[in-house]
Amino acid sequence: MISAPWKSSGKTTVSLGILRHFSDLGQAVAGFKKGPDFIDPMWHRQASGRECYNLDAWMNGAERCRESFVRQCLRSGTSLALIEGNHGLHDGMDIGGSDSSAGMADLLSAPVLLVVDSRRTNRGVAAQVLGMQAMPPKVRIAGVVLNHVASPRQEAKQKAAIETFCSLPVLGAIPEYAALALPERHMGLTTVDEADDAEAFIEAAAGYVSRHCDMEAIRALFDLAPTIEAPPAGAEPPYAGRTVRIGVFRDAAFCFYYPDNFEALRANGAELVFIDTFASSSLPDVDGLYIGGGFPESFFGQLSANAGLLREVRERIDAGMPAWAECGGLIYLCRSASRDGKSWPLAGVLPFDISYRQRPAGCGYMSLSSRTGSAWFDEGSLVRAHEFHYSSPTAADAGIRYQFDVLRGCGVTGGEDGVLYRNLFASYAHLHASGNPEWAGRFVALASAFSDARPLR
Repeated sequence: MISAPWKSSGKTTVSLGILRHFSDLGQAVAGFKKGPDFIDPMWHRQASGRECYNLDAWMNGAERCRESFVRQCLRSGTSLALIEGNHGLHDGMDIGGSDSSAGMADLLSAPVLLVVDSRRTNRGVAAQVLGMQAMPPKVRIAGVVLNHVASPRQEAKQKAAIETFCSLPVLGAIPEYAALALPERHMGLTTVDEADDAEAFIEAAAGYVSRHCDMEAIRALFDLAPTIEAPPAGAEPPYAGRTVRIGVFRDAAFCFYYPDNFEALRANGAELVFIDTFASSSLPDVDGLYIGGGFPESFFGQLSANAGLLREVRERIDAGMPAWAECGGLIYLCRSASRDGKSWPLAGVLPFDISYRQRPAGCGYMSLSSRTGSAWFDEGSLVRAHEFHYSSPTAADAGIRYQFDVLRGCGVTGGEDGVLYRNLFASYAHLHASGNPEWAGRFVALASAFSDARPLR
């Protein structure tokens, strides 16, 4: 695991450099991301050439995380697995640290390479590292990389202090280099597709990390991890039913999807049909629609101008086609959206308008309790998810039906989330299929019933 005492210390840059370095050497190396995150995994995938999967014990449970980790390593033939932590090593909601990056490292017995921000300190950096070593859950911090090092003198002081007081090897000292700052936007890093030259950045990171770190010693850290027992094989029989077609909006505006969710839909009999909302003026022949999150606010002009697609989406959903819309998808289905003094008409499926704030309206984990039964969730179901949005409804019609009471988080109204309309579920919550194992089957069942009820095509 690559972690740090606190966020924005350089974990992602170091992770990308290590992934690309060993990938270039022909090693089968794959990245994992601890916690709810859509953007870092895109960069991991670009760096390694392999899909990056999220591991989140709070949302999905510890055992499901372990099973997912082992299954994905086995499936991809991975020989090296790198897990990038989120926030600081010991940050989390649980006072015992079970949901922290340290908790994940403990769950998987993963040695930790600690990335330390060298700025504004010298020998006192050892106190930071000692704190990381002492804080429970105690994990094996196997080495330290100094980042943003100002001078050889500072490097020498910090290296001597860490190796003397913490008994840890310093495996690298990366000088301050402005060109190795990943571009950011209001919701975090810029996506790979929107970065001016993601490939050049990753190549530069690999070169800089390999030049200033002991890559042989870092390679040896992977071998410190003990063997993990594989889950029983063949527990789930292959799907034998009829295949349905589920359209997925997938482009620069709608790019927040967990690969596990796609895999769960396919395992339950869905053929995924990817739709570019900028290039498509109509929907293909599909039995359901999946609209994920992303950055629709950056493309409202283009999305609003594509009247043919907006109209078809509205007509299909009105006709009963099942649709799952998360965050950006919910926004797309509203009457209109306003931002920076401008307003754009949208699909008009949902009876409210959207506006944007300067600060997040909802940010972090969500706990949801199902107040009613629907085709998507049973009454009384408890669901864990996450949200991150600057938008919220400004005007809503009366009589909207909601799936969930929000126990933690914001959702649509501050106390409610999950709009239900015919066979549509629209929500600010991002759900992960591992923590909601019935989700994909229910989606496919709805799509199958809709397909059966349609006239012959």
